[in-house]
Order: sequence, then structure tokens, then C-alpha cells
Amino acid sequence: MMLLLPAYAALLGYGVWTTRIPPIALGVLLLISLLTFVVYGVDKNAATAGRWRTAESTLHLLSLIGGWPGAWCAQRLFRHKVRKTSFMAGYWATVLAHMAAVGAWVGKFLPAGLLAL
Repeated sequence: MMLLLPAYAALLGYGVWTTRIPPIALGVLLLISLLTFVVYGVDKNAATAGRWRTAESTLHLLSLIGGWPGAWCAQRLFRHKVRKTSFMAGYWATVLAHMAAVGAWVGKFLPAGLLAL
């Protein structure tokens, strides 16, 4: 992860510098990551209190749309979902899919307007 986060930041920075990514997208991604962090925290609290839980598909969707850094931080801080192998496999699949989509967008494999926020 210590290599992945700087690589992701560099990719986003390059995308903004080349105007493939609008600068507002960085703020949106930060908000999605913060939201994902909060949702993980609420889910961990619900798990310990025996209340209604957030669906794993929702957690994966949040990671896929750009909240994976917040999910990673929450997994470490709250010790939530890190032992469930099937969930972590899905999480890493969402990280790779998101990185591939951003890479394709920045690398001009996808039209700039297609993914514009």
C-alpha cells in the first residue's frame, strides 16, 4: 500500500496536469474516500452492537467509485473486515478496477468526457 497510494496520487496529479481529469474530481474523490471511511466506522459500530449492518456490496461499491483509500484506512484503524478473506479479495478487485479505470482515462484509452464528474 505504501507504493500504491503514492502511485495513485501521481496518476491523479498527472491527470490534472494534462487536463484529462478536472481538478474538482480530486475533491470529489476525497469526499468519497471520507464517506467510505465513515461508513466503515458505522458498520464496525453496528457489528459490535448487534445492529443492522451495511451490505458488503455497498462497501465494495464505495471502494470502486474511489473510496478505496478511505476503506483501507478504516480497515486498519477499526480492524474491520480485514480477516474475512472473501471480502478482502473483493476489496482488492475494486482497487484494481478503479486504478485501471483511472489509468485508462488518464492514458487516453477512454474519452475525457466519458468519465467527467
